[in-house]
Amino acid sequence: MIEDQNRFDKVIQAIDQANQADPNQEEWEGKEHAKEWLYAQRMTQWLNKVYPEASEELRIAAHAQHICRWEIPRSDYPMGKVGYHQWRTSLQQFHATKTGEILMQEGYHENQIARVQQLLKKKNLRKDPECQQLEDIICLVFLDYYFEPFAIKHEDEKVIDILQKTWRKMTPNGHGEALKIEYPEKAKSLIERALA
Repeated sequence: MIEDQNRFDKVIQAIDQANQADPNQEEWEGKEHAKEWLYAQRMTQWLNKVYPEASEELRIAAHAQHICRWEIPRSDYPMGKVGYHQWRTSLQQFHATKTGEILMQEGYHENQIARVQQLLKKKNLRKDPECQQLEDIICLVFLDYYFEPFAIKHEDEKVIDILQKTWRKMTPNGHGEALKIEYPEKAKSLIERALA
């Protein structure tokens, strides 16, 4: 349920406007798009499909999931697991702060802003149903749009490991949706091997 549609629309527009500045482009259906702008559209489409009753806060968090992500490149952090986790933590804080600023400008209440930020920081992932729904959507967007290009670049064993980790993060509902996606043959066989 959206409290004030006009205010909500302005927030989504502000997130889109911020993401349009992404210097990284991705081709989709014959057109070039700002990469993180496109990611936000995909997040919202999947959320609407799987969790159409999602709260206003969850809708905003899904759309803002990668807001201005390019401003904190992975290359700024050491290679390896520790560096990767430092980068992810910095990103979550950055996305939460950036989104909070937009929400404040549009007159959202402090508790609503805190809730969106909580979702973006993945607080209480296993215990918070909305946080878990957001995780489902992140995984579904990855599987639908980014899994195949990822699989082409990496060894099968690494891809299978990533698939198994992705699967563990999802709910049974998310699993059901993931199995409905039409994958190319190679991707399909990797998924079958990962789930065997």
